[in-house]
Amino acid sequence: MKKKILVIEDDKVLLEILIKKLKQSNYLAIGAEDGEVGLKKIKKEKPDLVLLDILMPKKDGFEVMEEKNKDKDIKNIPIIIVSNSGQPVEIERAKKLGAKDFLIKAIFDPNEVLDKVNKVLKVKKMDGKANNASMPEKINTEIVNNKNINNKLKNIKVLVVEDDEFLRQLVGRKLGDAGFDIKTAIDAQNAFNVLKDFKPDIILLDLILPGLDGFQILTKIKKDKSIADVPVIILSNLGQKEDVDKAMALGATDFLVKAYFTLDEIVKKIYNILDKK
Repeated sequence: MKKKILVIEDDKVLLEILIKKLKQSNYLAIGAEDGEVGLKKIKKEKPDLVLLDILMPKKDGFEVMEEKNKDKDIKNIPIIIVSNSGQPVEIERAKKLGAKDFLIKAIFDPNEVLDKVNKVLKVKKMDGKANNASMPEKINTEIVNNKNINNKLKNIKVLVVEDDEFLRQLVGRKLGDAGFDIKTAIDAQNAFNVLKDFKPDIILLDLILPGLDGFQILTKIKKDKSIADVPVIILSNLGQKEDVDKAMALGATDFLVKAYFTLDEIVKKIYNILDKK
């Protein structure tokens, strides 16, 4: 029997994309466009898993999880959060309410969701069409498909400084799939330890980090003659003008707000910056 997935998402386009992908992978997929309808469908349909947005009309994702947890008939149905925001406080709250995983819309593709669904439900990838649907597609951009550019990417070293484990692994894996030589770090101490033996061609740097924040790390990088010439792209949830201005004044090459950029766009941004350099 096919596993049933309920997608609760108010963005109609994304809802349709996710349902289509799930059906291609041999799941029975149904949808709901707000939290109130979604909760009713959880109770009625008893799905094997729920993909749940956070910001929705009528009931948000947290309210859905809170009410679901009070109902013994549905409380054990697993949930994967699919959200526009990746703030650590939201991720932590979702996990405390029982979410099995957390995906940020701006930096995943539908196949990433399939991988998470398969993992939570302990389903092996299917043969044939379903298996093909699970192959990475978003990284197959004109950049990566261009052999000359792809050969250049393989020689590009990137350091990703990001304390959120899920996001760090996601960015690292995606950039690695694109052909970059990737190192990751969770904080300033870890980053500078990596930099002792690994001089990157470019650094992706979060701002909100334990210990020294991204601004302080950026300042230290630009004062160190051995790495001062390395371009630094700020990749942060912060996007206030004062944050952008401060980062650029400290020597950042660019400032990307996580919610507004896909992984493909980050790949292109890295290549374009280094190509100009």
